Amino acid sequence: MAFGTQDNTDEVMNEINMTPLVDVMLVLLIIFIITVPVMKHSVNIDLPLASNEVQINKPETLRLSVDAQGRYFLNETPVADEALAPQLKAAAAKNPQPDLHIRGDKAVRYERVAQAMAVAQQAGLRKIGFITEPQN
Repeated sequence: MAFGTQDNTDEVMNEINMTPLVDVMLVLLIIFIITVPVMKHSVNIDLPLASNEVQINKPETLRLSVDAQGRYFLNETPVADEALAPQLKAAAAKNPQPDLHIRGDKAVRYERVAQAMAVAQQAGLRKIGFITEPQN
């Protein structure tokens, strides 16, 4: 018992039915036509003017050098071991806090550089960096 007409050929339909796609596109087009003008309406506000220049306060850089004999130099000025901590505490109290760049001679004992780092940390300096020479 077959309902309707049925031919005996079982051919596959290889065409895309475009009617549903066109219907969906028309519905989307109508939605966008309605919503775009609604989105453009807004409350008129007279906004204040402000300058947009970036103000960057570049912190100064302290250069702590340790020569081959283990002597300390703060910004190329010789500093005694006892005077290093008070000078670094004074620098740490500045706003913005300066960066500390440590340059250690490769012949100096690591202990002297580690002591300088410990003093800087105890003084409250937060930005400590090492300066090295690039290899050729």
